[in-house]
Amino acid sequence: MTHTPRLPLIVGLPMAVATGLFIPIQGRINGALGVALGDGIGAAVVSFSTGLVVMVAISLALPRGRAGLARILPAVRERQFPPYYVLAGCIGAFFVFAQSFTVGLLGVALFTVAAVTGQTLSGLLVDRMGIGPAGKRPITGIRVLGSVLTVAAVAWAVSPRFSAGESGLQLLVPVLLPLLAGFLMSFQQAMNGTATVHYGTPIAATLVNFIAGAALLWVAWLIKLAVAGAGNPLPAQWWYYLGGPLGCIFIGIGALLVRSLGVLVTGLGMIAGQLLGSLGLDLILPVPGTVITLPTVLGTVLTLGAIVLATLPWPKGALKR
Repeated sequence: MTHTPRLPLIVGLPMAVATGLFIPIQGRINGALGVALGDGIGAAVVSFSTGLVVMVAISLALPRGRAGLARILPAVRERQFPPYYVLAGCIGAFFVFAQSFTVGLLGVALFTVAAVTGQTLSGLLVDRMGIGPAGKRPITGIRVLGSVLTVAAVAWAVSPRFSAGESGLQLLVPVLLPLLAGFLMSFQQAMNGTATVHYGTPIAATLVNFIAGAALLWVAWLIKLAVAGAGNPLPAQWWYYLGGPLGCIFIGIGALLVRSLGVLVTGLGMIAGQLLGSLGLDLILPVPGTVITLPTVLGTVLTLGAIVLATLPWPKGALKR
């Protein structure tokens, strides 16, 4: 087993924030692809398949990638971690499907609040259980407060973009998909982080993710094809196919960071990047219905403050539970 050096918080947290910038871009692309194809599963298949092609090329081209490839089967055979960790990519597949299927129904705003709520809650749980490579991390009052403020700040930041024309009951079932997808994301990050320690590189963990996720999605799409037929033809625009490569970036870096930062802090950092990226997209490439108001900006700033609150090295015993 290869041990990679741990990153200090001052380095790791900005990396998590920068990585989170790619998530809303991927969401915008996958959501648009789902609408263009008229097929949420098909859009997820395209996203994961292009990501898989990228990861195979990287794994074969780079020395670290080839070394990681050689460690995958021995690590699984020797049960250096629970074998089901190789299925972590199925969680990523579910998240991409939720993006493709529900962003068009809910809008980016409500999808973001649901996913962030699920991810923040499960980040606390996963750290407490010690599933990730960083081991058990205590649930302190400061961490809980920071997590609650994060969810509240995200809701405030996106509140101007909520649709006033739909009832909560109409949105309940679609909202459950991103809520569950976000909740499972912390488990995926913990499983990938543990696998990365044993593979010696996040390249191998990311490749295994895309293999498992693509296999699941292809099976689901073939079943859908037999039952309901194909959707629309693949679009010609090149940018529709960037969702998978962007996924390679945040899955790989997330797997690297959880060993140093823990699952909760990694997730909170990515949430901050996600909000900043969403704000930047709305400013630079707005779509119909885009609304940027004072709560949008202040909610984003409050999110950053909440994450600082949850991640600073507070004195031992400060609001400890």
